[in-house]
Amino acid sequence: MAKPSSVFVCQDCGAITHKWAGKCEACGAWNSITEEAARDEVPKGLSGGKGKKIEFVSLEGSSAPLPRLATGIAELDRVAGGGLVPGSCLLVGGDPGIGKSTLLLQATAGLSRQVPVAYISGEEAVDQVRMRAVRLGHAKAKVALASATSLRDIMASLDGPDTPQVVVIDSIQTVYADNIESAPGTVSQVRACAAELIRLAKRRGFVLFLVGHVTKEGTIAGPRVLEHMVDTVLYFEGDRGHQFRILRATKNRFGATDEIGVFEMTETGLSEVANPSALFLAERRGNVSGSCVFAGMEGTRPMLVEIQALVAPSTLSSPRRAVVGWDTNRLSMVMAVLDARCGLALSGNDVYLNVAGGLRINEPAADLAVAAALVSSASDVPVPADMVVFGEIGLSGEVRAVAQADTRLKEAAKLGFAQALVPARPRKDKGNAGGGVGSALSIRSIGHLQDVLGLFRSE
Repeated sequence: MAKPSSVFVCQDCGAITHKWAGKCEACGAWNSITEEAARDEVPKGLSGGKGKKIEFVSLEGSSAPLPRLATGIAELDRVAGGGLVPGSCLLVGGDPGIGKSTLLLQATAGLSRQVPVAYISGEEAVDQVRMRAVRLGHAKAKVALASATSLRDIMASLDGPDTPQVVVIDSIQTVYADNIESAPGTVSQVRACAAELIRLAKRRGFVLFLVGHVTKEGTIAGPRVLEHMVDTVLYFEGDRGHQFRILRATKNRFGATDEIGVFEMTETGLSEVANPSALFLAERRGNVSGSCVFAGMEGTRPMLVEIQALVAPSTLSSPRRAVVGWDTNRLSMVMAVLDARCGLALSGNDVYLNVAGGLRINEPAADLAVAAALVSSASDVPVPADMVVFGEIGLSGEVRAVAQADTRLKEAAKLGFAQALVPARPRKDKGNAGGGVGSALSIRSIGHLQDVLGLFRSE
């Protein structure tokens, strides 16, 4: 039987079928299956005894660890784990126009003062990149610039005695291998081009930045295997309606995976934000019902943000639930606990929840702050303007302790807050209830969500 000359590949998950279908059975995506040339099978005859024996070494190496390269952008170095590791590959994703190319151009300009750097753009012409460099004030930076999309040409230019130590490919979806019969950006092309570039980076020891497009769901386009191939995956987040940008690491083989970097988009590019809490709270207004300050953690960095809630009577049979910056399912759970355990029925109202500043919160420690904002809006009693709130809520209404409470309280005290609504400490930690902040904060510990309603009734 003749081998099929083409296969059908899902562009979202990489699943292979032998006929076209409107829906991928593997991931459930619609209209994501395209026809591609069949890939070569694994050569036969790979039996034992015909390969070269691998040399094993001890786990304790004799060579010193390679020094990290500092980009000159402290927020980027923080997310990368303290700098760039030679031979590593970083995948940077984000919405179109969010600032990926701007960030990498600023980083390469800073790195060019230390090491040779190359910036290869497949989406923009050389003159377009030069115009951006002039606007950012880096026109004199010693960055080797090129516009190319052929993998063969890029490999030939980088594989030589004068290989740069940092290479940026913007973007991997525009690069194509001429021996693969499919369009650039397809699963086969992205997988093959990324694998060859990563292999060259490991062999030559240079840092490789790959810029990746994202889908409408916010994930990096192409097969998930691309994220497994690289060492670090960075997402550049933010709403283009706000000036704040968040660089978040979702995978990092050389550092923490929950660190973030905060930037502000200005006319001259991205500027670092040394104190994100003060920036996110800069436009906050006190004595407004439905507003609550949450003391959160992003990696090792404490961050205070404002959570806003609005509970309004609804004329619809199915009241609206609009959430920006938080998990919708988590909001439904908090509302259900308020109804079942505390007797506060919100099901007949429209509920709107917003995390001010465009930041997205993922940790469950924001449950108590969300509940306080909802109760405040429903009762029209403001949360004290000098109070911070954090804590996780269980289904029985209990308020559970969260990690790094002391760090959150210290950050609140540093910004001038006087009160804190926190979960009750376990008995073994009762003697350290203040977390070392002493009289700087008046701490009120609660064990059940019912106590939050009592706080507002007492007002």
